[in-house]
Amino acid sequence: MASLCLNSFPVPPSSLPRKPTETSLSSSSYPSLLVDSNDNNYNHSALKPIVVTGDPPTFVSAPGRRILAVGDLHGDIKQARSALEMAGVLSSDGQDLWTGGETVLVQLGDILDRGEDEIAILSLLRSLDKQAKANGGAVFQVNGNHETMNVEGDFRYVDSGGFDECNDFLEYINGSEDDWEQTFTSWVDVSQRWKEDRTMSKSYWGTWNLLKRQKGVIARSVLFRPGGPLARELARHSVVLKVNDWLFCHGGLLPHHVAYGLERMNKEVSEWMRGLHENDNAPKMPFIATRGYDSVVWNRLYSRDAPDLVDYQAKQVSSILDETLQAVGAKSMVVGHTPQTTGVNCKYNCSIWRIDVGMSSGVLNSRPEVLEIIDNQARVIRCKRDRHSELQAAAYT
Repeated sequence: MASLCLNSFPVPPSSLPRKPTETSLSSSSYPSLLVDSNDNNYNHSALKPIVVTGDPPTFVSAPGRRILAVGDLHGDIKQARSALEMAGVLSSDGQDLWTGGETVLVQLGDILDRGEDEIAILSLLRSLDKQAKANGGAVFQVNGNHETMNVEGDFRYVDSGGFDECNDFLEYINGSEDDWEQTFTSWVDVSQRWKEDRTMSKSYWGTWNLLKRQKGVIARSVLFRPGGPLARELARHSVVLKVNDWLFCHGGLLPHHVAYGLERMNKEVSEWMRGLHENDNAPKMPFIATRGYDSVVWNRLYSRDAPDLVDYQAKQVSSILDETLQAVGAKSMVVGHTPQTTGVNCKYNCSIWRIDVGMSSGVLNSRPEVLEIIDNQARVIRCKRDRHSELQAAAYT
């Protein structure tokens, strides 16, 4: 694996016990298997089962597992595959096979927008999750602001190829005789052929472009509206996830989010995406998680750096972060959302890790980087390709 790994960084110990106070972990369907011969040195004998609490998942106990965190992908399946191959969880033979054994992979949201293979990435991760479970591992996703924007019907950042993929995918599922799961996971295998057929079609060019775009917008609306097929798929995922002693969310968790309740937020966002509130008086969108500068998916407080912050402000941010982590018994938080032009990095005594590097060609087209956590030791895995751009992170939504 051609990659450069930075030194490991220990995480400061938590002052509270690992088990969250608002719920206890219960059994789940994740199996535990013996270590295979290809395993690295992070497993010992048979590991205890992965245990998940919440629907969608909120608390995950994954004893002894290697944990990988991947940031924003924004519709770039080539870069997504590169990151997963580099991290050792995806085969490099083009077969999209899970090679991570009992590893736990967490993707930090913003799969949608700015690229043309959004649904293919969602399909790939769903397929890898099925394979990982069969090997004692797991794949989790948390929704980002671009997922919630699309369910809301905000298509401002959709790439033209993204509309085309929606049109193709809607036609594909309407013509499929398989169940949803089989149809959805197979899309990653056939999407490239559909794309090639589309670009070769005469109707793709000339005066038909406007009609094609209109059909794409309608298709995206059908797929992502609350209760739509892809909105229901996104509803399977959380906006905040705690795996062992680590918190994962797209923008950043704050004390008032914790007071509101992590499972409550996840459930309300999921129900909104599934369209369960359309005919009653409940709010159509969970504001605390999905709307506003300080919501879970939009918050950038922990991703700001000097000279943006003066010293006393930095101390205040550190205090807020410590209060949040202590409230849920976590040691560190991992966030995406704001591209880091210096690469994956940590701050505030490594209590916060910022892992969005803008790897998509629709953002910075930077080299892929992945955060690896083993026994509460974190390190960055990165390839050797230099960045193509050093644009300011603040310019991206």
